[in-house]
Amino acid sequence: MKVLVATDKPFAKVAVDGIRKEIEAAGYELVLLEKYGEKAKLLAAVEDVDAIIIRSDVIDAEVLDAAKRLKIVVRAGAGYDNVDLAAATAHNVCVMNTPGQNSNAVAELAFGLMVYAVRNFYNGTSGSELKGKKLGIHAYGNVGRNVARVAKGFGMEIYAYDAFCPKEVIEKDGVKAVDSVEELYKTCNVVSLHIPATPETKNSINYALVNLMPKGGVLVNTARKEVINEAELIQLMEERADLKYMTDIMPAANEEFVSKFAGRYFSTPKKMGAQTAEANINAGIAAAQQIVGFLKDGCEKFRVNK
Repeated sequence: MKVLVATDKPFAKVAVDGIRKEIEAAGYELVLLEKYGEKAKLLAAVEDVDAIIIRSDVIDAEVLDAAKRLKIVVRAGAGYDNVDLAAATAHNVCVMNTPGQNSNAVAELAFGLMVYAVRNFYNGTSGSELKGKKLGIHAYGNVGRNVARVAKGFGMEIYAYDAFCPKEVIEKDGVKAVDSVEELYKTCNVVSLHIPATPETKNSINYALVNLMPKGGVLVNTARKEVINEAELIQLMEERADLKYMTDIMPAANEEFVSKFAGRYFSTPKKMGAQTAEANINAGIAAAQQIVGFLKDGCEKFRVNK
């Protein structure tokens, strides 16, 4: 069995070493394709592999067509919208993610962005504190739970909305569950986004919703670029000079945000939520373990396609 690690944005060496240890201990061969740049190199590399570990790399129908022996793809991370699930199912390929492995890293980044926002980008002027502020967590999954945990240390009043998570699950963590997404935005000074990019959520963070936020509201997005209706958010921020938008997913309209909203908008140059040594190692090794479990025992615990 041959396992390919295909990462245009490579894992740290210590993560690769951990992956190699897991794969080779199972008696499989590990192949690395790093910083490949051109899709043609990926297409050539997948021709004779049984399993693939990826990060943000795109696995579409063309890649799946080229991978004649492929049985499983594992996305090292929580989001998996870079994999064509329908095409994978059609090719009889199992797709998994590694939920929870990056969640603390993303949560800590969200708070870094929050502090940067409320302290006015450290520009020397008087800012405000997070203590006592109302934090809204939009989606209460692995990252949302870690955000709640950190928020308690800041002394924030924590609210959450998740259409798929029972209220009692949220409230047993000492978090106030609200009945609607509108109530969350209307109530909270800071809203942290943790929703996936799905047909239902794309462009759902729009003018009407964000406009419900109280004066001085801060919107933090460490989820997905596609959930933001950029044109409507720009319109709203033009009308409301009190709002700030912080993200680690650079918008398509980044230049317009930068030119119009100095001191109220910040984006990292690339997605950085999982960019810690710990998350890198955790997700990579989890991906390797899941591949071994699938190939040896048929374990499909974290399968995301049908």
